[in-house]
This record gives sequence, C-alpha cells and structure tokens, in this order.
Amino acid sequence: MLTCQRHLFSLPPNLHYLNCAYMSPLLKAVEEAGVAGIRRKRDPSAITPAAFFEDVQRVRELFARLINAGDPRRIAVIPSVSYGMATVAKNTRIGPRQNIVIAHQQFPSNVYAWRRLSATTGAKLRTVEPPDGTVRGEAWTTRLLESINRSTRLVALAPVHWTDGTRFGVEQIAARARDVGAALVLDGTQSIGAMPFDIERVRPDALVCAGYKWLLGPYAIGLAYLGERYDRGMPVEETWMSRPESDDFGGLVRYRDKYRPGAIRYDVGEGSNFILVPMLLAALAQIAAWGVGEIEQYCRALSADFKDEVRRLGYGVEDDDWQAPHLFGLRMPAGVGRTDLQTLLALRALSVSVRGDAVRIAPHVYNDASDMAVLLEVLREAVATASPT
Repeated sequence: MLTCQRHLFSLPPNLHYLNCAYMSPLLKAVEEAGVAGIRRKRDPSAITPAAFFEDVQRVRELFARLINAGDPRRIAVIPSVSYGMATVAKNTRIGPRQNIVIAHQQFPSNVYAWRRLSATTGAKLRTVEPPDGTVRGEAWTTRLLESINRSTRLVALAPVHWTDGTRFGVEQIAARARDVGAALVLDGTQSIGAMPFDIERVRPDALVCAGYKWLLGPYAIGLAYLGERYDRGMPVEETWMSRPESDDFGGLVRYRDKYRPGAIRYDVGEGSNFILVPMLLAALAQIAAWGVGEIEQYCRALSADFKDEVRRLGYGVEDDDWQAPHLFGLRMPAGVGRTDLQTLLALRALSVSVRGDAVRIAPHVYNDASDMAVLLEVLREAVATASPT
C-alpha cells in the first residue's frame, strides 16, 4: 500500500492542494529533468542524432505499458489534446447523413474538433445530456448507448467527466460503437495515470491525453494512442522525424514519402523536445514505480469516509460505482452559495476548482487525511452558516 508521497513534491507546507484535475504539481525528479534539459543545450555538440529518438522511444514504451497498448509504435507525441483530436478529425470520413455523438459539457478540446467536422461535412452533432439529479452515471451511459445508431460515424467521450468525475461505461459504449462501425475516440486526460485503463479490453480507436495533469508531466506535451483504423491517415504536419531512416542525418536529403509504422506519423514536429520529453519520461517512470492501481486505491481510501460525511451534510455526490475515486464533484446543499464557499476555502489555503455546477475535488498521492479533514471542516462551516431558504 502506498503512503503519502508529498516528500517527492515541492508543494508549500501549508497548502492543501486538492486540485490535480486542474494541474499537477511537479515531482522534484521531473523538475530536475527539466533543468537538466535546459542545461543540456549549453553544449550542443553533446546532443547526438540518437538523442533525438532515444528518450521519445522510452516515453512511448512507458505509456504503452501504462495503458496495455502493446506496440509502442502505436503512441504519438503531441503538444495538446486539441492537436490529437484535430488529427483524428482530419482522418475520419463522415457524410451529411451521418452523426457524431458526444456527452454534454465535455472539455472544449473534445468538442470544437467535432463542431468543425460536423459543420464542414453536414453531419449531425448529437450532444447527449445527463438525467437530472446528482446520481446520473449509469443512466447517462444508457442515454449514450441509445444515441449511437447505424448512422453514427464517431463517438467522442472521456472515461471520466472532467467537471465532476462521473464515470461512463466505456466498455459498453466501445462495444456499441464497434457494432455500428463507428470510431471511439477517448480523451483520457482526467483518468489515465490515476485509474487503470486497458486498451485491449476497451479497444478504442484513439486515446488522447494531455501530460500535465494525472500523468504528472509538464505543460505543452501529451500522448496519443491510435489504432489500426488510422494507420493510413495524413498527419497534421509533415515532420521529418516520422520518416524511415530519419536517424541518418547525413541522408535526410533523400526524401521519403512513406512514414514510420503505426502512429509515429502523427508526431508533432520537434517532438523530441529536449526539455519536455525528459520531464514526461521522469513522470511516467514514477507512475510506473508506484503502480496506477496503487494510486487509485490510495485516492479511494482518502475519499471514501469523506464522501459519506459530506453526503450526510447534504452535499450531492454521485454514487461510488459511477464516480472516479481521484476526481469527484460536490453539488451544494440548499442555502450554500458557491461564492461564499470559495471564500472559506481560500481562507484555509484549500485549492479546489469550480467546474460546471460542481465543486471539483481531485486528490493525489501527495495528499493525506489532514487535507481531507480541513476540507471537511470548511464544508461543515459552509452548511452551518448557510443562508435560510
């Protein structure tokens, strides 16, 4: 069992940071890797041609193991989720009589690409709303399943909703998408690294992740798994490193129209970034050392009693079977205003987020029971001082 790992981070001692869904703090090892990357360019002569490929390959391997993807060549290095979704949109054929299915209030990076695709092709964009109430994951999954039909060409979703941690039945949705021949495209930013995920079980066509949240990496780098459906696609940009024998710098003028196998064709240009890649590599190595299952269990243990108590106080919380242990939303009891609650949180140096109509709590292994206790005190105070309705 994991114990609190706060000593591996540089968080201020009095800060109760329950906000990894916003942005993770840097591990000390990740920070050191970034500083070493900056210093590396002091002497460019020491940066060999092999250096452009070695760390990137290690990153592909670690991420492939993390999601049980098998072949590391299925992993592309991207700068953002929007870049990954643009890649998928560019390589998805869809017509005016077909449709795209998404969930209500997804993160914008997993919406704008599909709005553009539907606008340019005439396809219908179907946004599936949740049922009323706090407990909605199971019924919302059913609504999504019912919205996928023979005219559906693409389903874009996240395993965990970013605003409140609602879990979707992605294996059921994946099976339904396969039945109708639709692509399943997942934004794993708010779950990969904190919850186990198995490509072989879910079998999505694409899984796109930003690196700066639960992967504990820096901003402006991410990773994407792309399956066989996209093996013959066209990348957003034509980077030279995605070509066969691109490690032969003396032969780069022998241009090659073919791409390296798998998803490497979709790498962002300058994807071997000598600062960001070593940082992400250090973060993935630490996640592998802890184990994603252990991270999930640690967060579940932190939040279990807490969720029971806030339910008794009148806060709305999704059923545990349909909510992520590392990310969950609280909906306010009658008379408790979000603005007043945010003021109380700030006074106690508690960092959480408000997303949609939920106060979003996102603990990680640098948190412990004392963080949850202080948050619970504030939530009790908010109820005790609530305005009568």
